[in-house]
Amino acid sequence: MEKDFTRPEFYENRELSWLKFNGRVLNEARDKSIPLLERLKFISITSSNLDEFYMVRVASLKDMVHANYKKRDIAGMTAGEQLTAINEKTRELVELQYNTYNRSLVPLMKAENITVIDAFEDLSKEQEAFVDRYFEDSVYPVLTPMAVDASRPFPLIRNKTLNIAALLKKKEQKAGMGAKGEKDEIEFATVQVPGVLPRIVPIPSRDPQKKTMILLEQIIEKNIDKLFLNYEVLCAYPYRIMRNADLTIDEDEAADLLKEIQKQLKMRQWGEVIRLEVEKGIDAKLLHILKAELKVAEQDIFKIHGPLDLTFLMKMYGMEGMDHLRNKPYTPQRVPEITPGENIFDEIKNGDILLHHPYQTFDPVVEFIRQASVDPGVLAIKQTLYRVSGNSPIIASLAQAAENGKQVSVLVELKARFDEENNIVWAKKLEQAGCHVIYGLVGLKTHSKIALVVRREEEGIQRYVHLGTGNYNDSTAKLYTDCGIFTCNEAIGEDATAVFNMLSGYSEPLSWNQLVLAPLWLRSKFMKLIRRETKHAKDKKPAHIIAKMNSLCDEGIIAALYEASAAGVKIQLIVRGICCLKTGIPGVSENIEVRSIVGNFLEHGRIFYFYNDGEEELYMGSADWMPRNLDRRVEILFPVLDEGIKESIKHMLDVELADNLKAHLLKEDGNYEKIDKRGKVLISSQQTFCEEAVKKAVKPEQIYKERVFIPAEHI
Repeated sequence: MEKDFTRPEFYENRELSWLKFNGRVLNEARDKSIPLLERLKFISITSSNLDEFYMVRVASLKDMVHANYKKRDIAGMTAGEQLTAINEKTRELVELQYNTYNRSLVPLMKAENITVIDAFEDLSKEQEAFVDRYFEDSVYPVLTPMAVDASRPFPLIRNKTLNIAALLKKKEQKAGMGAKGEKDEIEFATVQVPGVLPRIVPIPSRDPQKKTMILLEQIIEKNIDKLFLNYEVLCAYPYRIMRNADLTIDEDEAADLLKEIQKQLKMRQWGEVIRLEVEKGIDAKLLHILKAELKVAEQDIFKIHGPLDLTFLMKMYGMEGMDHLRNKPYTPQRVPEITPGENIFDEIKNGDILLHHPYQTFDPVVEFIRQASVDPGVLAIKQTLYRVSGNSPIIASLAQAAENGKQVSVLVELKARFDEENNIVWAKKLEQAGCHVIYGLVGLKTHSKIALVVRREEEGIQRYVHLGTGNYNDSTAKLYTDCGIFTCNEAIGEDATAVFNMLSGYSEPLSWNQLVLAPLWLRSKFMKLIRRETKHAKDKKPAHIIAKMNSLCDEGIIAALYEASAAGVKIQLIVRGICCLKTGIPGVSENIEVRSIVGNFLEHGRIFYFYNDGEEELYMGSADWMPRNLDRRVEILFPVLDEGIKESIKHMLDVELADNLKAHLLKEDGNYEKIDKRGKVLISSQQTFCEEAVKKAVKPEQIYKERVFIPAEHI
């Protein structure tokens, strides 16, 4: 009898799995072996992660409930059931987050002479004087206090802003002014904590060793009576809201996608309030007004024991003079096959080149586009851009190339979430420079990472291609672990041309050589590769799959992995975030191991290995095993053809599978646990790759006879 591998009990809900991932990030803040400021950084990341999760995932579930959408997810849960479970788990996570901050990190900060005053009552007389003066000089002119009464409606409270709500009572008025009893009328007012001012304000100290700071909202609370001179302030408390920020764009109806997205971005400020954070101990009457005016449900109110919005801790991470409380900074190393200043096209001609970021520098990718923009032989540059940095050198080079008369085609994905505004700016800038800008495809996000340079050479036209697992973003390339390949392989060059012809027009080639595209063939390719291993296992041959990605939540892929596991295929998964697959189910997933690595860098690469009866195949790409990547995005999967690079990538996977410091294993009960290190050689994959990159960057002539390494020059 055929086993049904799609039963809901075999799957974990994706949102609950994501909350577990954020819990693993929080675990880094709880790890005593990590320097203090690094731990604060992880608390901050947990907060910003949770904000985005609510604005997008929770928001879309709320939309489903409003629309009376009853369909169940792969784990058999309705949208309403998911919201209930998310609420419970989020409260546990937030409580643990604030316990970690208040009980562990604040005392450790004090021990290091760092004090964050989060209650103005704790100020000394001298500090009070400084704070009041700072308020008068720098804060007061920026504030806009807003009273609410019959003539002034409740103002628009903007998404994610920090605000202070107050209850006021008119001061005793002179005889003949105002109606009798008016003085007893309690009124409501609110003031936004201005985002243009620093949230953390340093307070001068006599002792240079001591760092004392206060939060901006405390300064405003302390001086709030100066904003309402005719009133007595009965109480004042901070609050913060989260709105539905999930864009709903009907692309078929949107005549101009650029304008439609700009309009929708403004609408983000008006979305439904889906979470209200208030300080624990807030006045009941004040909370009642906020709840009613913001139309927020009781279950969406979070009473916080500590400062609201802990993302400010990221600013503290960068404090000067505190290097001993941070990890030693790592400088990305040069790629051995690429010599700075040399012609990059000649070096790619020598053979395919593997890039491993952030262990190796992202500079060659920037240099690839820069050299192409000024090279007289280059005829055309084509590139996809999903997320780029604030001041992108790649954008500057593409604009320069167009000005130099080269044919430049750029696909800018306007729908890259929370980067929409940034990408609109770049798109306009590129168009002004004379680039041909494509705004993605209707109904699909273009998430592939590909750059093509067409060059006229003595032998004829030559195509150079960069393919990657990460964005063309020189900033995040220092923080995200990704891989890329430079190649001038003819077959891949032909495919790359076909990709851009498909993106800019409607031409689809009769056949493809090496690249596999979503949403056309990627799903079927993965299914074929998994089923081939299943067949080998059934034929009593060794069968093995290793897959590394950010998220795994596609039912079809998971069911195929279950079938492979049941047939005896050894499956090792390295999944950073969401994983809807369950391990250890008898007869279903006993041969599957799932690990999640959470470290100093954000694991972002996608690598897929198939043993294939000894004829090993390796692929890398831009897609996770999620329905959106396989069915609703333009993604590229590319094979690793060079044998030397294959060995390098197998080594990467081996090191990550041996990691026992930063890896968490998924247990049969659905929880993740760190690996037992007792009696083992300690291995951190990220640390190992840092050390290996430093060794590889050293040229042979830089090594003395006594084997002393001289650090390589950084480019």
